[in-house]
Amino acid sequence: MGSSILTASFRRSGENNALHCEGVPLARIAETVGTPVFVYSSAEIRLQYEKLKGALEGIPHRIHYSVKANSSLGVLAVLRELGAGVDIVSGGELHRALLAGFTGDDVVFSGVGKTAPEIREALRAGVRFFNVESEGELRAIDALASEDGLIAPVAIRVNPEVDVDTPHEYTRTGGRGHKFGIPYDEAEAVALLATELANVRLVGLDMHVGSQLTRMEPYERGVARLLDLVELLPSRARADLRWLDLGGGLAVPYDVDDDKVDLGAFAAVARRAARSSGLELVIEPGRFLVANAGVLVTRVLYRKRSGGKDYVIADAGMTELLRPSHYHAHHGVERVEEPHRAEIETADVVDVVGPVCESGDFLALDRKLASVEPGDLLAILSAGAYAYVMASNYNSRQKPPEVLVDGNRFGVVTDRETRDDLTRLERTVPAWRE
Repeated sequence: MGSSILTASFRRSGENNALHCEGVPLARIAETVGTPVFVYSSAEIRLQYEKLKGALEGIPHRIHYSVKANSSLGVLAVLRELGAGVDIVSGGELHRALLAGFTGDDVVFSGVGKTAPEIREALRAGVRFFNVESEGELRAIDALASEDGLIAPVAIRVNPEVDVDTPHEYTRTGGRGHKFGIPYDEAEAVALLATELANVRLVGLDMHVGSQLTRMEPYERGVARLLDLVELLPSRARADLRWLDLGGGLAVPYDVDDDKVDLGAFAAVARRAARSSGLELVIEPGRFLVANAGVLVTRVLYRKRSGGKDYVIADAGMTELLRPSHYHAHHGVERVEEPHRAEIETADVVDVVGPVCESGDFLALDRKLASVEPGDLLAILSAGAYAYVMASNYNSRQKPPEVLVDGNRFGVVTDRETRDDLTRLERTVPAWRE
């Protein structure tokens, strides 16, 4: 059934032992802005960032937050204040990063399918470098940079072709045949091509082996292959190399029984990579920094029993949190108000489902929950990463608000969508063209 994991920033306190985010009761936020609602802890983001920064102390590096995990401007602002850069995978994420106060030099542009308009926008913003994922992309960047009279800094994203054991096959990115990166046996030729093109400059090598990694062996094998490639390159190709991008993928626990990442072991791999290559490292954590900094607060609408199953039907579902349906991911579920001891002892095993018209619409299956009734608030834990960013308007549902907490204060950083938002880009009569 799994067990909930509560971080220090989400704890129970007060007379009714209610669940708080830092110093703010979650019930207070729900009362103010309604449900469903995403709530993020600034303190938890800062704590995770400082943990990673501390582990890497003494190693030449820059932490570039992976924006795809949570692109809220409020979250980005917290990370910018901490000194992070960003790793982006689209022009939309570049737009968000610049709005949040990052400069072009704070940005690494990754992603397997960059379009010409996105590349132009990034060139003009002066991004630190592009992580190039194919020969075709390299040539496109060179041509577009030539049009603007610019020199584009590029790193070659190498597919190290290492086997990785992650919780779901969709989170593996560095195995043979994956769409990401340049196949290892082609990487040297593409790197040499980068030295021959007039409007690109080869400044680094990059890899990303997968997500939710707790064991360091994949990193070690991937780094070893990158370092071998550095040695194979002639001196002219190594002349401008400055960065070794190790990607992200550091795991966080979603359940008390989950394995936890050993930051000391990761730092040891990073230290060896920096020492052997003489290059500065780029680290691209996403989930590690924000996953357990967020919860989704939802209100119970109904209880029902069908076919021997007990269902708790909430006002949030797969449109707010897709991960359980898409990845079969586990998220802890807690009552916001602490149940009485007798209720805990007689807890029911239930499926927590949403209102969406899909059988795959669920937040948790076969969970033991104490005496949940309509009107009760539930907190779906570990919802700070790959939650709101994957939310949809399926069933014409409005996306929920995002709230940021800092100590004893909270504020909305994303408003709840309105009905007008659902249709403001549409029209009943087409703009006909001959």
